[in-house]
Amino acid sequence: MTMAAVHLAAGEPAPARRLRVAVLNRRFMATGGGAERYSIALVEHLAAQHEMHVFAQELDHQWPGVTYHRVSCPTRKPRWVNQLWYATVTWWATRKGFDVVHSHENTWHGNVQTMHVLPVRFNLLNGLSGWRLGLRWLKIVTSPRLLVYLALERSRFSLRQPRAIMVTSQTLLPQMRQAYPACQSALQVLTPGVACVVGPATPEAKSQARIRLGLPADGFCILFVGNDYRKKGLTTLLQALGQLPESCFVAVVGNPAQAPQFQAQAAAAGLAKRVFFLGALPEVGMAYQAADSLVHPTLEDTFAMVVLEAMAHGLPVVVSSARYCGIAALLRAGQDALVLEDPHDPAAMAFALLRVKQEPALETSLRAAGLAFAQDHQWAALAQRQSALYQQLAIQKL
Repeated sequence: MTMAAVHLAAGEPAPARRLRVAVLNRRFMATGGGAERYSIALVEHLAAQHEMHVFAQELDHQWPGVTYHRVSCPTRKPRWVNQLWYATVTWWATRKGFDVVHSHENTWHGNVQTMHVLPVRFNLLNGLSGWRLGLRWLKIVTSPRLLVYLALERSRFSLRQPRAIMVTSQTLLPQMRQAYPACQSALQVLTPGVACVVGPATPEAKSQARIRLGLPADGFCILFVGNDYRKKGLTTLLQALGQLPESCFVAVVGNPAQAPQFQAQAAAAGLAKRVFFLGALPEVGMAYQAADSLVHPTLEDTFAMVVLEAMAHGLPVVVSSARYCGIAALLRAGQDALVLEDPHDPAAMAFALLRVKQEPALETSLRAAGLAFAQDHQWAALAQRQSALYQQLAIQKL
């Protein structure tokens, strides 16, 4: 019997031990989305305590003490085939020799499962009944893609072995309970965090950041960060920009592949010289330094790490309401951030941004409240909660 098992049998807390942890994330790179940055942050903060192993198909990360395993990718399309391939290969590679397997992907294995998006089952079946429900099931059973995604997800949330299912915001809990009621006892919330609270950029730092990013030296810089420009609300932001003074401009950080479509939108609206597409930055910190405000008019976000990161840099934030964005459920509207009840409304968005620009007292109070909020959501404390969960699950496996 191991020492941990002795302590457990005696009803004593087992001493923390160094665990061998496998982390599953197909794209392990800082230029990915919030899910990728979430898993990267956890790995970095836990690497000193545990033996961390990352299994990814796309890798662009180096950290002391982390072992990287590149997973083959015979085909990227169709995506469901690659998802099934990745799940199978990582199951084979991690079935033995690891105390904990932590999956950020739709895989049937992994005793820690972190859910970053709405369940596939919820998206497909929520609100349907009668003949509409029948038609949807007909679509599902005739689609190999949907069948694979649903089968993987069902196995992912089964409790056939000790398993913790982590969600990144409180707003995901109702959807998870509705889609998979049997997994309710395993659900826990672990929100994203920030590595540190940086604070507002000095005038000199802001000037240098704008020079390096090719942004205007003067004017009110509105920052937009997101890889899916449509889902994150860039179209409405461009419409709002047309209602703002000429001194306002937008800096867009994210997937460069989507830029041409939105560059065309900006040009058609006569805004081409006021919208700057910066592409995917390996370090978004410089964009935060260059900006005067962040706007996140997302149409669907389970949390939105970008909002928290902007607050940690002292930026006033305009964000969609909790109906659309998970972090908004934790924010005090009008105090921590300005909240958009309808992110489709360009007039309301323009009004909120104009308030930030023209009301110094509001700008100051939003900065201070945002910094305080970020102070309470730091990775150092959140990673320790994740580590404690690892220890509990490792003991249960003994």
